Amino acid sequence: MFYNYFVYIMTNQYRTTLYIGVTNNIQNRISQHYFDSQNAKLSFAGKYNCIYLVYYEGFEYPKDAILREKTIKKWRREKKNTLISNFNPKWETLNAQIM
Repeated sequence: MFYNYFVYIMTNQYRTTLYIGVTNNIQNRISQHYFDSQNAKLSFAGKYNCIYLVYYEGFEYPKDAILREKTIKKWRREKKNTLISNFNPKWETLNAQIM
């Protein structure tokens, strides 16, 4: 199935900080996070070098993606870790899968 919207989780090199976002162009958004981390560091992801994609979910409709993002953001860190680990057990960088 083709998805138009994505909820995604980015992290830093040491997997200590998580950034959760929603986008309709995941490839471009990953590039924006990387660019900001290397330059101005204006965003949360840029400031904390969250440039490694470790989780994503696809959605057909934007309201579903936004609702899921808000839900995940409310969770405690342990629950977010479990979500990522079930999807990506070794917390490998998934950037190349998306590009």
